[in-house]
Amino acid sequence: MGIKFSSMENLGRLKKNFFRKKVFLTGHTGFKGSWFLIILKLIGASVKGYSLKPKDLSLFNKINGENLCESIIGDINNKSQLQDEILKFKPDFVFHFAAQALVNESYSDPVNTYKTNIMGTVNLLDSIRSLRNKCSTVIITTDKVYKNKETLRPYTEKDQLGGYDPYSSSKSCVEFITESYRNSFFNLKKINSHKKAFATARAGNVIGGGDWSNGRIVKDIINAIELNNPIKLRYPNSIRPWQHVIEPLNAYLELATKLNENPINYSTTFNFGPEIDDCISVKLFTEKMKTEWGSDIEVLFDKNNINHETGALILDIEKAKKILDWKPTTNIDAAISQTISWYKDNNLDAIKKCEMQVEQFYTNYN
Repeated sequence: MGIKFSSMENLGRLKKNFFRKKVFLTGHTGFKGSWFLIILKLIGASVKGYSLKPKDLSLFNKINGENLCESIIGDINNKSQLQDEILKFKPDFVFHFAAQALVNESYSDPVNTYKTNIMGTVNLLDSIRSLRNKCSTVIITTDKVYKNKETLRPYTEKDQLGGYDPYSSSKSCVEFITESYRNSFFNLKKINSHKKAFATARAGNVIGGGDWSNGRIVKDIINAIELNNPIKLRYPNSIRPWQHVIEPLNAYLELATKLNENPINYSTTFNFGPEIDDCISVKLFTEKMKTEWGSDIEVLFDKNNINHETGALILDIEKAKKILDWKPTTNIDAAISQTISWYKDNNLDAIKKCEMQVEQFYTNYN
């Protein structure tokens, strides 16, 4: 049993690495980006966010995210604006969250998906080429980058990349693009000259309070419960690596810290997912959400959905455990409990609820 630190001690260790450091965050108005803003604020980072305008109902608006950073509303596909903002800011760290991140939407608009996810990443990497200061960058991809064999064997970082749908394949391309830029323009043999380091991070299906994006299962379940309507599941038997949103965000910070300290050893890719026992079916996940809320709504199978989605997806996280000394700390039941309590608690405002859960996470993290 390791030593257990208080939340302030654990956050303090992160603050040592990020206090007053300049962090450029793409996709800061999104669900994960908004949670990340809160953590970055707690550890004293100076943040510039670059993203599309948030939807009216969004966590970013609920937490008044514009007060947590210098918020730039811009398109990742606008290379000149993006590069200008990066060069003016001169970041120490870059976290690339901006993406078209929904599988179903990638079927309805594949062109925008490929444009945003592929060329948006190219625009970011090429903008960083013009920086003269030291900068460590974490590119966020997805667990869906692998060529899926529909088996229960966890995927390792050495497994073949692929992608059945436009979203998954676009994120696989991001992995290749990052590797190409690293080899071509930021070669580790010349790290002392260019001072740029890059790593990619593949996380699982994140859940948590404040996710109102269309097509997201948490939103669909919460809406169904509140309206006392049946919940329709597209793929009830699909197995996913569920994790609370704070888990991968903490992992990204751990990775960025080590990447900054030792780019030679950490300029690579890492899976960040839950333990295998927490990879459960969509149907079981839904039943657990219902039970935690105290709801008995009916669960139905949506037979009208014709788009293919992966049936089984589990991440092998042994590399991150061994090399980064990282491990997940929130199991599926705790993640669901925190998510439900966030939506049910009407006594606190959104940012306070998020801050409390962040502090709870770092109290348990060791």
